[in-house]
Amino acid sequence: MMAPFDPLLYPSKLWSSPEVLAKPCPVPIAAGIYAWYFRAIPPDVPTDDCHRHDGLTLLYAGIAPSRATSKNTLRKRIKGHCVNDASRSTLRRSLGCLLENELGIQLRFNPSGRVTFGKEGEERLSEWMADNAFVVWMEHDEPWLMEPKLIQSVSLPLNIEHNGQHPSALRLSALRTDARERAKSMPVVDG
Repeated sequence: MMAPFDPLLYPSKLWSSPEVLAKPCPVPIAAGIYAWYFRAIPPDVPTDDCHRHDGLTLLYAGIAPSRATSKNTLRKRIKGHCVNDASRSTLRRSLGCLLENELGIQLRFNPSGRVTFGKEGEERLSEWMADNAFVVWMEHDEPWLMEPKLIQSVSLPLNIEHNGQHPSALRLSALRTDARERAKSMPVVDG
């Protein structure tokens, strides 16, 4: 008998961001749950108890939509993680803060008051993800009911919400808060 999260934990295929962004897009326009696996692990991310598949490490999971009244879809959300900026993707914001020294990027504010790594920084982060991040998804009509169960059953060090028991959740939240506070004293950037 298949466990509810087996399609995410034992996928037949993991998709890179270039594959997700290709036309036609393989990601369905549907509600569901998605999981991000990584080849390279950002600094200071504990992975001892993380699930591994095909040499990659599962670090983050998300859902679309986040509530019954939202019109968000797996396609929109996953593509957003691949190309949007840190203000629209908690995954990008976390990865960017963790990879700040490695990629030479820093969280800043744009003229609209949203956080970003700036045009060049977001491009570097997108390149890093294209080389190191792989996603899989499964459709589900009520993903908001499943997300807490998934986070409680699998070690996901890049998830903060519903993940208070994970030792990295508080540390990652503090790292993001510190980056945001530093950004307040930095010049505004485009992008």
